Amino acid sequence: MMQEAEIKETVRQFIFSAIRLPELGDDDNLFESGIVNSLFAVQLMTFIEKTFAIEMGMDDLDIENFKSLNATTGFVLRRNGGPGG
Repeated sequence: MMQEAEIKETVRQFIFSAIRLPELGDDDNLFESGIVNSLFAVQLMTFIEKTFAIEMGMDDLDIENFKSLNATTGFVLRRNGGPGG
């Protein structure tokens, strides 16, 4: 199973590959800042499903799970039985 740092870096690289950003803090809110739109949110969720072998249900489609690198990493860890999961 991937560790927290590996998950975070994998997600960070996906975001950087899709969006031109000078930097991205672990807690930067992707949606409040206007960095991403709803189409990108769907792409991010699809990436998470495929990359980390997570099948998302309706309950998972909460913007809170994907609003930042830390939120997304925490979601992946919880779903994959990581710390506290």
